[in-house]
Amino acid sequence: MAEAVLPAQQKGSKKRMREYLKGWIPYRFQRYYFFIFATVVALVLPFITVNGNHFFLLNFDHKQIHLFFTKFDMQELYMMPFLLIFGFLGVFFLTTLGGRVWCGWACPQTIFRVTYRDLIQTKLLGIRKSIKNKQKEPEGQMGKRTVGFLIWSVLAFIAAADFIWYFVPPEDFFQYIKNPGEHSVMMTTLFLVAAFLIYDIVKMKEDFCIYVCPYARVQSVMYDEETIQTIYNTHRGGHIYSEDQQTKLVSSRKELLAEDEHNECTMCDSCVTVCPTHIDIKKGTQLECINCLECADACTQVMGALGKPSLITWTSYSAVEEERKPKFIRFRTIAYGVALVAALVGLFWAGSTKEFMLLNINRTSALYHIKDHGQRVTNDYTFLVQNTEREDHKYYFEVESHPDIKIARPSEPFKVRAGQKTKKVVVLQTTKELVKDSTKDTTIPITIKAYAVDAKDKIVVERHTIFVYPRYDNLMKKRKE
Repeated sequence: MAEAVLPAQQKGSKKRMREYLKGWIPYRFQRYYFFIFATVVALVLPFITVNGNHFFLLNFDHKQIHLFFTKFDMQELYMMPFLLIFGFLGVFFLTTLGGRVWCGWACPQTIFRVTYRDLIQTKLLGIRKSIKNKQKEPEGQMGKRTVGFLIWSVLAFIAAADFIWYFVPPEDFFQYIKNPGEHSVMMTTLFLVAAFLIYDIVKMKEDFCIYVCPYARVQSVMYDEETIQTIYNTHRGGHIYSEDQQTKLVSSRKELLAEDEHNECTMCDSCVTVCPTHIDIKKGTQLECINCLECADACTQVMGALGKPSLITWTSYSAVEEERKPKFIRFRTIAYGVALVAALVGLFWAGSTKEFMLLNINRTSALYHIKDHGQRVTNDYTFLVQNTEREDHKYYFEVESHPDIKIARPSEPFKVRAGQKTKKVVVLQTTKELVKDSTKDTTIPITIKAYAVDAKDKIVVERHTIFVYPRYDNLMKKRKE
């Protein structure tokens, strides 16, 4: 425990602390500001559309994905690998650079827990006496706790709805909830997600971060000596625990000073009582630490009263050992940065190659037909045409790369409504002798060019297929019949 402080000393300490901490913004407040920003963005983003397209929407109902306000059909998911690679590399990069900075500053679990514990329970209802003591769970006060539970339950349903808005757009969501019986999957998902959030935040709490979240299990392999972490400076504060973190070497300020009179830790344990995951940062790096830096805030206030900098800082072990600033630019971060840029470029490239119509070509079971006593050879196909635009278009086809093969059917352009699909039986024919091979049928590679007649410069796609030409002797037999 800290040594007793006389009133005069206490008054002087507060004065020194005000002077030393002038202009200091606690990490806790910085996190609050970011939480508010992230929450507003998450809630508002689903409602922002450009030409009816969302920033991000994975819509299974309409089999579409919206990305950067551009709509793609599910058949255009060639861009998804770039999106997944970018996501994974982003996590690796952040972890290598700042440890579990995602956990403490951006994870929804953390934001929800802070909202429930610090805002609802502490500031709003006064169930907890101070946000600086997170070790002791509130007892009694069942009325207030019930009110807090109900408030969070309402917020949990809003959060669950917000989650669903990235899969079912708000304009559809609010129509669907008017007839919940017809949309049982969506409604079931809404209640399941809300129920999980209620149980997780009220009952499971930070145990989710410690025991359930897989990110905590894989983070250590991404660390290096320059990874930014929440670190207690043993050079200044003194060794409270053994290197294996199992044995507590000292239990009081007196014992710590007996080890070395220059040790600065006051043994007040403010860093312990404020920790949401119930660890003692003085032990060193621990799996449970989420880099929320509340312990650094607590230590800053205590040491600030003594006119000294905090013993707990957001830095790297190498920086502490060498008494320098951490190195943000190093081989691993550069490598991840280059990979991230490459994935981002690939993602934008894939998005820029969006096709404004989709075309699938399937051949029928018959290889070919010989007609008009061998004067004409036809091949039959089924074309699946989809208009991915927001307006109707008329479409038609041409055979590229082989002028002797023509479109026999359809004979004129056809209309496809906005966002709709249609199947067309397409017949290709030739009246020319393309191959004189009497040993086998011949497959001729061809390219089909499909386009919108009213927007030929913009809406055009090409697909490769084959035209099967019969054996020449079979063709001659038909001509002699």
